[in-house]
Amino acid sequence: MIASPKILAVNGSEREGNTTDVLRHAASVAALRGVDFEVVDLRNIRMERCGPCGDCNDRPVACAVTDDLPAVVAKMIAADGIIFAAPVHGFGTASLMQTFIERAGVGYLRFDRPLTNKVAGVISVARRYSAGETWAQLTVNALLNRMILVGSGFPATVHALHKGDAAKDEEGLRNVSRMVERMVDMIELLREHRRLTGRDDLMPFGEVNERVNLPLNEMQAQR
Repeated sequence: MIASPKILAVNGSEREGNTTDVLRHAASVAALRGVDFEVVDLRNIRMERCGPCGDCNDRPVACAVTDDLPAVVAKMIAADGIIFAAPVHGFGTASLMQTFIERAGVGYLRFDRPLTNKVAGVISVARRYSAGETWAQLTVNALLNRMILVGSGFPATVHALHKGDAAKDEEGLRNVSRMVERMVDMIELLREHRRLTGRDDLMPFGEVNERVNLPLNEMQAQR
């Protein structure tokens, strides 16, 4: 029996508000397609900031800081698709999501890029300003991790100020719905491709790691 598609949403908001409401909407769309949809609220996990060690660009092994990040990374690796969702704070990405990008990316994901060819979606929530800039930052992070980015035509940006306002942005939620639908379509297409070709790797792999400048096989031997 084929397992249901799995989408993991990473919520970078410091509070339960409009970003949470948008992800509930996304979950309802995914449920209609039989998708297992899980949300990780970064505000509820133990996540340290980058420490003073400063050896990230030299070490061939994962981050030495002990917190809940490895468990979240494991959930990402196990998922078929990942949604990065964050509100705009101070004209940029909310600090929880920024910390997550730094810790997960530099500390865990860059060694062998385990998110390669997973389907990515991006949502930003803003009163009005910098929604596009935050959406673009999260998008570049997905591309850095060699994910397959799925859009909705217009970016999935939702305008909201006060709690509950996200539900009033019909166009924004429509773009979120379209993005989720297309993510599921892409997941199913990739599954069918793998079934027909017997290939699990859709890209050449083994090039020099772009951050540490060590061949991947040498890095993996030291892990």
